[in-house]
Amino acid sequence: MRDSRLYYYLRNLREIELSNCYSYMTEYRPLTSGEIAVLIANACQAEDWTQVAVASGFDPNDCHRVTFYGWARLGSTDGTVEVTDNFIKHCGISNATLRNVTIGDNCLIENIGNFINEVSIGKNCQISNVSTIDTRKGATYGEGNLISVLNEAGKGNLLVFSGLNSQVAALMVNHGNNRPLMDTLKRLIRETVSATRPHCSTIGDNVTIVNTNEITNAVIGNACHIQGASRLCNCTISSTDDNPIHIGAGVICESSIVSGGSRLTGSVKMVDCFVGEACELSIGFTAASSVFFANSYMSNGEACAAFCGPYTVSHHKSSLLIGAMFSFYNAGSATNFSNHAYKMGPMHYGTLERGTKTASGAYLLMPAKIGAFSVLFGKLMYHPDTRDLPFSYLIAYSDTMYLVPGRNFATVGLYRDIRKWPKRDRRQAMDRKSCVNFDWLSPFTISEVLRGKRILEKLCEAGVNADGDYKYQDYVIKPEWLERGIHFYDLAIRIYMGAVLKRHRPVVPQTTQGEGNWIDLAGLLMPEDEERQVIDDLIEGKLDTIAALIYRFKAINNNYNELRWTWSYRLILDYYGLDELTEETLDRIHADYIDARRKWIDLIRKDAEKEFSLGDVEQDVFDDFINQLDREVDFEDRRLYM
Repeated sequence: MRDSRLYYYLRNLREIELSNCYSYMTEYRPLTSGEIAVLIANACQAEDWTQVAVASGFDPNDCHRVTFYGWARLGSTDGTVEVTDNFIKHCGISNATLRNVTIGDNCLIENIGNFINEVSIGKNCQISNVSTIDTRKGATYGEGNLISVLNEAGKGNLLVFSGLNSQVAALMVNHGNNRPLMDTLKRLIRETVSATRPHCSTIGDNVTIVNTNEITNAVIGNACHIQGASRLCNCTISSTDDNPIHIGAGVICESSIVSGGSRLTGSVKMVDCFVGEACELSIGFTAASSVFFANSYMSNGEACAAFCGPYTVSHHKSSLLIGAMFSFYNAGSATNFSNHAYKMGPMHYGTLERGTKTASGAYLLMPAKIGAFSVLFGKLMYHPDTRDLPFSYLIAYSDTMYLVPGRNFATVGLYRDIRKWPKRDRRQAMDRKSCVNFDWLSPFTISEVLRGKRILEKLCEAGVNADGDYKYQDYVIKPEWLERGIHFYDLAIRIYMGAVLKRHRPVVPQTTQGEGNWIDLAGLLMPEDEERQVIDDLIEGKLDTIAALIYRFKAINNNYNELRWTWSYRLILDYYGLDELTEETLDRIHADYIDARRKWIDLIRKDAEKEFSLGDVEQDVFDDFINQLDREVDFEDRRLYM
């Protein structure tokens, strides 16, 4: 027979822990005998009425057919809730079974089919027609969940948690073999998680949960709207008043975390995932062991072990994103990636650098690495690595793989993409977790352009093969494509140098910080040396919290302009064979910029005219686009000569 004093001590301790989940302090008092009589008259019952306490403003007449098990803390019921436009209900509790719960002021809780067990509910909430809200043993709420990204058959390389951003995630995924780094990151993440993990499932203030089946081991933030969801299990829904989350009909979400401003609708099903800020998953999309960051949009298709960086988009039912890292990516219909290269299992993976697109029916055999702003057509074999040939077309025609270097540099699609991304940022300006740099011509891409130009020039010097073509890896380059590729890359370099000089005073950099190779860390453009320093500082304990790590990434992002100028200054001197920048050389660089930009705009115009000639583009749409090009040329000219 158990010791009654120990039993009541442990029960009271658990009650204190659950009460601490509540978002604000409220004073409670025991029920009066009159209130108990009213509750009993309203078909309410309790295992022990002395364990039910209420706040000022509680009215027992607002409770009907409620069964209390364990203890309960009930807030005021004197408010109202607008359940739909112009339909207002009085607050209260009806048709519910409650055990060990805290309910805030002015909530409407009704028609709970099964029960609400060990849950803290905030104020001004509506919970209607819900089967179960429960906290079970071993709840982690998705925090600290270890998943395998890229390598589907891997042992786990990414710990997801509410504070995750794209840079921290990319650091883990890119350096999974660095044991000291991974041990450090895992320890810091687990410290963060353990310090913030609640003792029970929590529902914040101003939350709406209606027509929903099951919610188990969940943390649901303020202002979240859940309507018709099927199952939320072991999840954290990081909704806030300023950045609410919407979860719609049929959604199943397990062992996952959803960040502010996101939407999950249309029977989305996902397990072991992280959904970042302002993302949208809809219309039957399914995902497993995948992460999505900053304005990504997914519908109809499927993702598995995918790292979807900022602005990754997939619209089509037949598209599968698997075993690859993306950012600023657009998947065409029936896009597919094979992570079974041979017979050893789904362990292969690849990278599609920022701005890549896949055409309808595109297929890529992993492992593969695709350069920035490239476009893929057809069934691409032979594991291409085109990181040194950005802006290229990769085309499969029968059994032959073709490469058209630099072709995407002069297309309407690229022109539209680089302008639409900044306009479509739906994240809250004051609290953006992931660093996203929208520069399309940057030290990162121009480094690739420079290497690509040298590769094409060396191919030209070596001469064509017996078929009259050039060969890069297992891909064929036609002579005319190679010549145009060199021209496109040279235009890109001159446009970049002129654009940088417009933003900087042409002074000698006072530091070498920024020189060397650059990387794109899931949206953050930064020198590779800076990443190495971050890794060293983590291992050495100089960055001792996840907050400090994210602050470092933001500091690097804020210093982008100066880092870019250091790199660009050396580029300009090397490109023009100079020892210093003089007024004469600056005038020459500006003139080259004007000429290159006008040629680029003219190429874009010709590409638009080609599309218009197909007969599918309406005249006014075409005219508006051409007028936009003309206005941009005029605006740039005025800026240069003011």
